Amino acid sequence: MSTETQLSPAAWPELPHAAWSDTCRTLHLWTQLVGKVRLANSPWINHSWHVTLYVTARGLSTSPIPDRQRQFQIDFDFVDHRLLVSVSDGQTRVLPLVPMSVADFYAQLMGVLAELGISVQIHGLPNEIPDPIPFSQDRIHAAYDAEYANRYWRVLLQADRVFQAFRARFIGKCSPVHFFWGSNDLAVTRFSGRPAPEHPGGVPHLPDPVTREAYSHEVSSAGFWPGGGPIDHAAFYSYAYPAPAGFGDAEVQPSEAHFHKTAGEFLLPYDVVRTAADPDAVLLAFLQSTYEAAADLAGWDRARLEREPVPPT
Repeated sequence: MSTETQLSPAAWPELPHAAWSDTCRTLHLWTQLVGKVRLANSPWINHSWHVTLYVTARGLSTSPIPDRQRQFQIDFDFVDHRLLVSVSDGQTRVLPLVPMSVADFYAQLMGVLAELGISVQIHGLPNEIPDPIPFSQDRIHAAYDAEYANRYWRVLLQADRVFQAFRARFIGKCSPVHFFWGSNDLAVTRFSGRPAPEHPGGVPHLPDPVTREAYSHEVSSAGFWPGGGPIDHAAFYSYAYPAPAGFGDAEVQPSEAHFHKTAGEFLLPYDVVRTAADPDAVLLAFLQSTYEAAADLAGWDRARLEREPVPPT
């Protein structure tokens, strides 16, 4: 991909899942590996917020990870297509992002960390994926289409920007806007402040205590997911836990949004946002209306939890 193409793309590019599904699956597993390094070396933060990645101006990042008196950071760069490992003592290592198996990516990443003197042991199976293959043995998933990896990051970049604006309207407890590598989605979660009933668990290859701690309190959560499985297109989503009575029948905006009974959440196809005259307004309307449906039906104290947006100064 040329520099000109990289630096002057459409803000909301096309992202048909069928065109890059192999790359999407491989990249999901690569981000799991990097995320598990952060998980293994970080103190536990409520709701598993210590495991996530963050959108950057070039890709996704772990942010700094403790390593004794040092810190290190791992960054996916989807502009120059490389993985950068940086250490606070000045050392760096770079791996090219090219078509390679998960097993090869795993071996190269662990080799680089060992070279840098970073001791890390991760759980060797993917999470939240049916029939997982150990990372060290997975030679099935090996695709990397640089064009679509770049497009995906550009979508995450726009979604992150709008999610940040939505997050700013809330003064109650709220998560960062962050990327969960287990479920492969960018998310932001608002909390009512009240405890929730114990979650039943049952997420594939995710310990039930982790799920129950993540949903220990009432939430309204929204995010972006690139698609896969029963939902074969990229989409924005919004759900509540516990879902109040009537949530799935609530009227939300825009009209193209619908409640997916199997997933238990509202979905808005990405293409509806991408092709809108004002994508930001359409996405914000979806986020706000689905939140209001959850909060009103569950009786959240919205006057205590919300504020008017504060413009930049």
